[in-house]
Amino acid sequence: MSRILVTGATGFIGRAVVTSFTAAGHDVRAAVRHAPAPFGPRVEAVAHGDLGAGVDWRPLVAGMDAVIHLAGIAHAGPGIAQARYDRVNRQATAELASAAQAAGIRRLVLVSTIRAQSGPVAEPVLTEADEPRPTDPYGRSKRAAEIAVCRSGVPFTVLRPVLVYGPGVKGNLRALTRVAALPIPLPFGAFTNRRSLVSMENLVAAIAHTLRNDTSSGETYVVADPQPVSLADMVAALRNGLGKAPRLIAVPPGLIRFGLSAIGRGHNWDQLNGQLIVDPAKLIAAGWRPNPDTKGALAAMAMPAAAQGVSA
Repeated sequence: MSRILVTGATGFIGRAVVTSFTAAGHDVRAAVRHAPAPFGPRVEAVAHGDLGAGVDWRPLVAGMDAVIHLAGIAHAGPGIAQARYDRVNRQATAELASAAQAAGIRRLVLVSTIRAQSGPVAEPVLTEADEPRPTDPYGRSKRAAEIAVCRSGVPFTVLRPVLVYGPGVKGNLRALTRVAALPIPLPFGAFTNRRSLVSMENLVAAIAHTLRNDTSSGETYVVADPQPVSLADMVAALRNGLGKAPRLIAVPPGLIRFGLSAIGRGHNWDQLNGQLIVDPAKLIAAGWRPNPDTKGALAAMAMPAAAQGVSA
């Protein structure tokens, strides 16, 4: 079994990674920003402070076999300065990679994002062979972090997951789950745009797979469930998990776009109608075996809300 440093250990992905790897018998050093949070057995919790203020990674990587780097600014949003993205996402990662190389770490897995390769929407199907073209400071900082790791000399694997879903999800998918819980028909039946998602189960399995396999060293992989889903598919699956019938009405998407613009929410259009499809064939060819049932996993994600009494 291995000794693994997990940064960002209290985040949405981090907690799932810590739980999975300790269950598999690994010893985990869980690095968090503030005072160490409670974890289960086989977990050593340590605090590293604000990544933007500089971190001495040497004591954190000491004695470790591998590093899974999740910490950083994990989204694009207003009010975050470009310099902040660069300091937290690129420079802190570069410093961690340098410390890991000096400590003889056998593998650093950088969990980056598809936004290091593309904007929030893309018409062609994306693969690792496509030239990275991030479109905002967040994506550019994550791409710069990838480059820093590649140049550090530490054995590495870069993963670029698409939007991750699972129990405890936040952001747009949590908002969509709330919409799906409404006791009314919903106007998404005519939406045929498709998006790739990745379940937490599949992402954690991808991290574990790349750590186990030496052939993944030096590689970059996009990570997504095998089959993309439409917005209508997503809402129907969430409603299934909530114990509801789909009840989707085929309202022309153009009318919905007009309505969003009329109420000052035109910026939400790409979130509803945008397309972004990722082909994970390279990672599958390397031996990763994802669960292909995205609709079932989305339904399972919504089930706790149903159990808490959301009524039809």
